[in-house]
Amino acid sequence: QLQLVESGGDLVQPGGSLRLTCAGSGSLLKHYAVGWFRQAPRKEREALLCIGRDGSEYNRDSIPGRFTIDRDNAKNLVYLQMNSLKPEDTGVYYCAADSDCGDTLSYTYFKIWGQGTLVTVSL
Repeated sequence: QLQLVESGGDLVQPGGSLRLTCAGSGSLLKHYAVGWFRQAPRKEREALLCIGRDGSEYNRDSIPGRFTIDRDNAKNLVYLQMNSLKPEDTGVYYCAADSDCGDTLSYTYFKIWGQGTLVTVSL
């Protein structure tokens, strides 16, 4: 049974960068598509990006080019690189896995979730 653990969340100043890590255990992440999601305070969880088993990347049109996704199958990890962070990027960031990224990249599609890591962008 695949389990996911996110890490890398921190307090960062506007304009800074963070790289979040999603670590898989109990199964190989290479057999799954992995997505990154964000839940800002008092807002619904939203999908950011997803990387398929073949390395194909998917993102919602509203997601800025400041965010990129990558995977290291040898280490059983998936990363979310975030640059030029803004206060509105503040929230809990989750990774989730499923067989593929789904047709619409929606958080409701994914079945396996991590516990989340908090990112705070503030002076």
